[in-house]
Amino acid sequence: MSTHAFPYLTVLILLPAGGALGVALLGARRHVARAVVEWVGIAVSLATLGLAVVVAALFATTTGGFQFVSDHRWASGLGVHWQLGVNGISLFLVLLAAILFPIALVGARTRTDAPSFVAWMLLLECACIGSFVSIDLILFFFFFELTLVPSYFIISGWGYARRAYAAVKFFVYTFLGSAFLLVGILVVAFIHKDQTGVLTFSLPALEHTHFSSAGEILLFLAFTAAFAVKAPIFPFHTWSPDAYAEAPTGGSMILSAVLAKLGTYGILQFDLRLFPQASVDLAPLMLTLAVVGIIYGAIVACAQRDLKRLVAYSSLAQMGFIALGTFAFTTQGLTGGVLLMLNHGLITAALFLLIGWIYERRQTWQVSELRGLQAPAPVLAGVFTVVMLASIGLPGLNGFVSEFLVLSGTFLTHRWWAVVATAGVVLAALYLLWAYQQVFHGKVDLANSRTRDLSWAERVVIAPLILVIVFLGVYPKPVLDRITPTVNSLVAQVDSATRTTEPPVARLGVNGTLPRRVRT
Repeated sequence: MSTHAFPYLTVLILLPAGGALGVALLGARRHVARAVVEWVGIAVSLATLGLAVVVAALFATTTGGFQFVSDHRWASGLGVHWQLGVNGISLFLVLLAAILFPIALVGARTRTDAPSFVAWMLLLECACIGSFVSIDLILFFFFFELTLVPSYFIISGWGYARRAYAAVKFFVYTFLGSAFLLVGILVVAFIHKDQTGVLTFSLPALEHTHFSSAGEILLFLAFTAAFAVKAPIFPFHTWSPDAYAEAPTGGSMILSAVLAKLGTYGILQFDLRLFPQASVDLAPLMLTLAVVGIIYGAIVACAQRDLKRLVAYSSLAQMGFIALGTFAFTTQGLTGGVLLMLNHGLITAALFLLIGWIYERRQTWQVSELRGLQAPAPVLAGVFTVVMLASIGLPGLNGFVSEFLVLSGTFLTHRWWAVVATAGVVLAALYLLWAYQQVFHGKVDLANSRTRDLSWAERVVIAPLILVIVFLGVYPKPVLDRITPTVNSLVAQVDSATRTTEPPVARLGVNGTLPRRVRT
């Protein structure tokens, strides 16, 4: 683990937290203009983005361990530390959050009670980044649970017709799942104390804890229950279509693009490190759930006539691909899963933002009420086309690279799951192309003919997402260089704990023909 003199990660957490408090205090003063409050929030989120970029620039590509580590006693008698660190898995999720929050604040402004909305969004950014950089399990749980509070108020306060139902359903599902996580964390820590005499919740220390076979499986299930709900992974997904559809545009962007990644991140960062044998033993179950989620999400998306729900079920399918790559236990599969977390976040955030702009113009998401928008809004149609093709996985855009790595990595060790999952790619092309044709092609009627094209301000807001989508599709090397050392280390750790060796073909950049994992 490497440290720096400047506490980069602590500042990354405290900056949006302080911004949330400042915006709330400003909003309490009646004479402060709405625009001032909004721009203060945007400035804080941009400062957070700047610091995240500095961390990414200083991140070393030669090690797979945690970097920028901060470790301070918080509640030493209870074994809880303020312990932060980033590795190749968490680095780009921090960047993803730092990129999307200012875009959401600028591009998806609310018309009512702006100070409260901005304050809740900044607090949510603090909680998300805190979750991604915490390597003390109690500290992680604190931030993991903290995400529920601003998310609930964002959905219930600024959502649409069924917002109250969606907010309560989201809160109850995720809160109940987290109860299993808390019990699991405490059990792991006390087992470690029995073996070493030291009570700690530090992930690097707990990795060396030994569990019985049955105990490890039960603990894996306890942790995964919370992570599968948050992701969501089939069949724990039922809250997500309602929450994504009823949340305001900014809320939908963050819920699907950032908050959902806490689930898959938790599986990668905690399940695989703490319970490697159980992860391998239960891999067939997790792979089956992943493939069912891919196919189910795609089929239900095909039946949707509501654009937001279509993207919600598309996200379920994409989370299935991430889980598929994770439990393939190959370098390619895991690297593809991590990369897909980043790419899916960028794509789904752009889709929800564009759909939100369509709603502002037409007051509907129903495909049956939208037709021929390409004629009055050609720029909107063009941008939507790029994002839609990226979601399908067109070569040259970012979705292709990650899905290719996931499927090729899974084929090496679990080929039939990979073959079935490929149908999800075909179905994605089917429902996304159909939706695009219905909304943008055809003869335009009078109501749709008055649809306003993207303004210059909206083009500036969406441009960073389009540029990154294209850049990562053409040249993903800078991202892969930072992900791969951590993934190699994680795969080696799982292999060592389970006494398996990965097929040589599964290493990035190495050719070979062995398709199966080999027991030694």
